[in-house]
Amino acid sequence: MTAGPARVTPAWLALRERADAEARAADLVERTGRTLAADRDVVVCDLGCGTGSMARWLAPRLSGTQQWLLFDREAALLAHAAADMPAAGADGGPVSARTRRRDVTRLDTADLSGASLVTASALLDMLTADELDRVVAACVEVGCAALLTISVVGRVDLVPADPLDECLVDAFNAHQRRTVDGRRLLGPDAVGAAVEAFTRLGAEVLVRPSPWRLGADQAALAGEWLSGWVDAVCEQRPELTAAAGPYVRWRLAEAAAGRLEVTVHHDDLLALPG
Repeated sequence: MTAGPARVTPAWLALRERADAEARAADLVERTGRTLAADRDVVVCDLGCGTGSMARWLAPRLSGTQQWLLFDREAALLAHAAADMPAAGADGGPVSARTRRRDVTRLDTADLSGASLVTASALLDMLTADELDRVVAACVEVGCAALLTISVVGRVDLVPADPLDECLVDAFNAHQRRTVDGRRLLGPDAVGAAVEAFTRLGAEVLVRPSPWRLGADQAALAGEWLSGWVDAVCEQRPELTAAAGPYVRWRLAEAAAGRLEVTVHHDDLLALPG
C-alpha cells in the first residue's frame, strides 16, 4: 500500500503476497460475492493497489464482468498492477483494469462514482482519522460495499518467546500511531475507527481476524518483517537500540534455521450498504 509518505518496493510486496492471500478471511469474500451477485457488471475500486495483489487474489473469486480501477500514487506500481491482472473471474467473466494515479488520502465521492465495491489491503492503519472518515463517507454515499483487509491490530506473537517481546510490541504500536508531516496515523486503532464510522452512517459491518502465520516455510518474509519491525521500534525509542541489536540477530538466526514462528495479527472488515 502506498497512501502516506512511506514508500514500499515491489520486492517487499511480492514477498508478502502469499501471506496476505492466506490470511484474508474467506467468509467475507463469499459474503461480498453474494452481495454483488445481482450486478453483472462489477466495478471495483482498489485503493493503494501496489502491484495489484488484491486484484490477483480477489478477481478470480468474483463473478460477472469486472472492471477494476486501480488507485495508487506510484506510477511504477500501477504499471506493474495493470500488466498482471487475472484474465477472468470465477464464472469466466472478463476482467479488465484501468489505473488512476492518486493520493488515496485525498479521495472523495467523485473518485468512487459508479463503484460496486471498494477494496484495500494494508491501508487503514496508514490513514488518519479524517482520511478514514473521508473514505468511509464516500463509500456510503456511493452506496457500495467495502472489503478492507490486512489491517494491523497491535498484537504480535513470537515463538520462542523473549522477555523483550512485549516492550518491542508496545514501541512498534506507538510508531504506528506516530505523526508524519502533521498526519497522526491510526495504526492499530484503525479497524475500530472504521467500524464506528461505517456503523454511524448506517452500514452493516462484519470483522474477521486475518493473521499472518509465518513459520519455516515463510522464513524469508519473517526475517524481512522482523528487521523492519525492529527498525521501527528503534526509530520510535532509540534507547532500545542497544538491546535490539542482539535480539534481532538471534531472531534472524532462528528464522534462517526454521525455528522462528511469528503471528502478526490483523483484521479484515466488510461494510455493506444499509
